[in-house]
Amino acid sequence: MSDLSGIVKAYDIRGVVGEELNADLVRDLGAAFALLIKPDSPSVVVGHDMRDSSPGLAAAFAEGVTSQGLDVVAIGLAATDQLYFASGSLNMPGAMFTASHNPAQYNGIKLCRSGAAPVGQDSGLAEIRDTVEQGVPSFVGQPGTVTQRDTLGDYAVYLRELVDLSGNRPLKVVVDAGNGMGGHTVPPVFRMDTAASVAGDGGRREVMPVEILPLYFELDGSFPNHEANPLDPANLVDLQAKVREVGADAGLAFDGDADRCFVVDERGEPVSPSAITALVAARELAKEPGGTIIHNLITSKAVPEIVAEHGGKPVRTRVGHSFIKEKMAETGAIFGGEHSAHYYFRDFWRADTGMLAALHVLAALGEQDGPLSELTAAYRRYAASGEINSTVRDQVASQLAVKDAFSGRSGATLDELDGLTVELADGRWFNLRASNTEPLLRLNAEAPDAAAVDALVDEVLAIVRA
Repeated sequence: MSDLSGIVKAYDIRGVVGEELNADLVRDLGAAFALLIKPDSPSVVVGHDMRDSSPGLAAAFAEGVTSQGLDVVAIGLAATDQLYFASGSLNMPGAMFTASHNPAQYNGIKLCRSGAAPVGQDSGLAEIRDTVEQGVPSFVGQPGTVTQRDTLGDYAVYLRELVDLSGNRPLKVVVDAGNGMGGHTVPPVFRMDTAASVAGDGGRREVMPVEILPLYFELDGSFPNHEANPLDPANLVDLQAKVREVGADAGLAFDGDADRCFVVDERGEPVSPSAITALVAARELAKEPGGTIIHNLITSKAVPEIVAEHGGKPVRTRVGHSFIKEKMAETGAIFGGEHSAHYYFRDFWRADTGMLAALHVLAALGEQDGPLSELTAAYRRYAASGEINSTVRDQVASQLAVKDAFSGRSGATLDELDGLTVELADGRWFNLRASNTEPLLRLNAEAPDAAAVDALVDEVLAIVRA
C-alpha cells in the first residue's frame, strides 16, 4: 500500500518525478479520479505544461481514466487557466499537469470538477488518495477513448470578448513568460502573429493596439533564465530592466503555468496585487453596479474601501483559493483577488486567470492618456510590509503571546478568521498566520506610511522571535 501523504497537498498533487511521481502511480491516480467523478461526467479533459515529464505523465493519467470506462479529451500543451477554460466551456472535469513555478524535477496535478470547480483535500483529493492507497478496483467493461482537441484559439477568443482593447490607444508592453506557458498563451491572445490563422477565430483578424515585446517565450521546463515565480523580486529584474530600456508602457510577468500575472509600471516598479485587485474590481463594478467582490484578509485595506466607494459589497475571506471560490459561489460574487496575484472571475467559471486580469489592466491603461504609475496611484493608499516569515518553536504559543500583547490596546480590534488579525486605532493593522507545512509564522502588516509599518513590524517580530 502506497503512502501518498507526502504528495497529496491541500489543493493539488505534487512531487519529485521518479522519486515521488511516476507513470504507474499517475495511472492509478487517473483511475481514482475517474471513480470520483464517474457519477457526474462520462469524460475528462487533460492538459499539460512544458516540463519534460508532463506529456508522459498526462498520457499515463489518461490511461487510468480510460481504464475505468471514461473518455478523455486531450488538449495537449496548455496553461492552467486554459485547462479551466476547457473544463468550463466543455462542462467536463479536468486534470492539469504542472508544478507551476517549482523547480524542474517536480511535477504535479491540479484537478477540477465540471465547470472548473476546484478539487481539494475536502472535496475529493483525500478520497483519491485513499482509493490509490487501498488499491484501485478493477473495472469490467469497455475502456474509454482518447480524442485530441485544440482549445487554444477558443480560449483566446473568449478572453478577448470579455475585455475589448480594440478602441484603445497603442501600448508597448514587455512580457516575461519565464520559459513557462505564457509563451504559449500570450501570442494568440494578443494576436502576435496576425498573419496566421487562429483556430476558432471565425476569420476575424482585427489587430490589437498592443505591441508585445517577448522575454523568454521559449518553452523550457528547466527554466534556464530565472525561476518562473514572479512573487520573488529577483525574478522581475530582467523584466524591469527591459521595460526601462525600451520605454514600455507596462510589463507583465507570468508564472510557470501562467495562471498568475504580475505587473510592473512604466518605471519598472512593481504594482502590488492588491492595487490590481482594486483596479479590476472597479472595472467589474462599472459593468455590474452593486456586485460582490471577494478579497482575502491580507490584501490591502484599500481593496474593501475602493469596492465600497464604487458601490460594491466587499467580502473578506481566509487565505487560499478554495475559500475564495467557495465564497464566490455562495455570494454570487463577480470578482475575487488575492495578495498572491490570483484573480478569480465569475465570467471565467470562478476560476483564476492572470491573463484576464492583465487584459483588464491594459484596457484601463489604454482608455486614458496617463502612465500606469499615475493610474494605479489611486489604488495604492497604504504602506505594506510584504510577507515576513519567522521560524518558531511553538506556533500556538508565539501567536498567543502576540494576542495577549495587543488585546488590551485602546481601540484595538482582534479577530481570528485566519490566524490573528489586529486592527489598531491609528489605522495600522497586521495579520499573523501559521504555515500549514513548516514551523513558521507569516506576518503581513500595513499602515498609513512606511515608518509606521516598520515600527509595527518591529513590535510584532520582537514578540514572535523572543
